[in-house]
Amino acid sequence: MFIEYGFYIALSYLSGSLMFGYAIPKMIKGIDVRKESSDGNPGTTNAFLCGGALCGILVLLGDILKGMLPVYLAGRHLGTSSMWFALVMVAPVFGHAFPLLGGKKNGGKGIAVSFGVLLGLYPFLTNLWLLIFWYLLFSVLICINPHSYRTLITYICWIVSALFCKVKPVFCIGNILISWVVVDKHREELKNRKKRQIYFGIRRANR
Repeated sequence: MFIEYGFYIALSYLSGSLMFGYAIPKMIKGIDVRKESSDGNPGTTNAFLCGGALCGILVLLGDILKGMLPVYLAGRHLGTSSMWFALVMVAPVFGHAFPLLGGKKNGGKGIAVSFGVLLGLYPFLTNLWLLIFWYLLFSVLICINPHSYRTLITYICWIVSALFCKVKPVFCIGNILISWVVVDKHREELKNRKKRQIYFGIRRANR
């Protein structure tokens, strides 16, 4: 059993290490988003901003799939009852944040991959809907700046709400591990909080 989980953990990590956010804009537009973007993050947002809509959509799909497929396959083959499955959940996000080639410096922040992992838990989708709810709430209705604080609050609320909604314990452990990786990737921005104004507010529709 441990060997089988070890295989899927390794597979998930290697899948997460596929940096679509770097490769796709490089192939289509001939640009390196790590150099073109302000934060050097090879992720979906910078693919949209630097490479355009086509690059952004392809990167988004790639990042979701690389989180979803290994988790879904592991769930189908081994089930989701063992606590080892929490490591399968976090492995794609960890691979994206700390890729095999390049390490943390060249890794992404893991948000799109997080959604892919939760999609891979099908048919257990409560976890996914909770993260979508909090992400939309703090992106559309309640404005939190800077982005690092929005991410921190979103993932904390996600962890707590999953506990209250009685999401499976193994998934809750996976949530904590995923959140740790994502928040760690925002650590430098969080450290600079004294240099930046933190803003909370309700978004208002333009009239």
